[in-house]
Amino acid sequence: MNACIIGLGLIGGSIGLELKGKPGFGVRIGVDRNQESAASALSLGLIDRIEEEGVALSAADVVLLAIPVNAIKALLPQILDVIKPGAVVIDLGSTKSSICKAVEGHVHRGQYVAAHPLAGTENSGPSAAITGLFRGKMNIVCEREKSDPAALTTAENLFSLLGLKTIFMDPEDHDKHVAYVSHLSHVSSFLLSQTVLDMEKDEKHIFNLAGSGFASTVRLAKSSPDMWTPIVEQNAEFLGQALTEYIMHLQRFQYHLMKRDTKAIRAVLEEANKIRRVLDAKVNDPMEQKELKVVIETSRQGNGAAR
Repeated sequence: MNACIIGLGLIGGSIGLELKGKPGFGVRIGVDRNQESAASALSLGLIDRIEEEGVALSAADVVLLAIPVNAIKALLPQILDVIKPGAVVIDLGSTKSSICKAVEGHVHRGQYVAAHPLAGTENSGPSAAITGLFRGKMNIVCEREKSDPAALTTAENLFSLLGLKTIFMDPEDHDKHVAYVSHLSHVSSFLLSQTVLDMEKDEKHIFNLAGSGFASTVRLAKSSPDMWTPIVEQNAEFLGQALTEYIMHLQRFQYHLMKRDTKAIRAVLEEANKIRRVLDAKVNDPMEQKELKVVIETSRQGNGAAR
């Protein structure tokens, strides 16, 4: 089975590494419009050869789209137009509603599987690719009922090979939940970084005074703007709702701070500290995953989250 990987950065490159020499997989064909990235991926052994998109698609049994979500949305219908019968197309984007709608009525919709592996780092490009990136991580597949059974089986076998644990979700539910637990944290990190850069004009103070807490909080701000700008754009509605709540909490905390209301400040910190029980949960236990979901949903409902 030949795999065509379109986009040879962290995600695509890491998949290429994992597929090397794996039973059932033949040639790993790479496609990347950035010639420097393509050459780097080849030299690093992420793929076996580089091809033009048309040539690669004609030879591919599995096509993996590891490119920004705006590019996925534009390219996916074109790929479904030309892939050979029986080939499977899997997108790995961080938003799902807009992408799924782009191929809603396509005659070859059944050959497509909408996926989102919840794995990554703040690094980008072929040199960021690593083995084991996906092992033990969750993977979300949307609209499984619209994918042909054979395509879904192929995709699930690939996900299992990568070490992913797959669950199924409606595209809108997916976008709503990742807005809170992923996209908001990235935007917060970007804006915290911007705030510090604006306030600390002398960068040596940032370097000298930044502790591990600051470094871990702004780590996500090192993520690629080319990747995150389209994500923010495609998930604007749900991310906007998440930001509204986040700003509300910040304003409330600021009010307590200006009033020097130590009791109220402590109450806020104690309430927020309850996240510990979620993060310390054994995520491999299905019952604890269910409890985690209940905790998050209950918290949102209690805080008046937009539904």
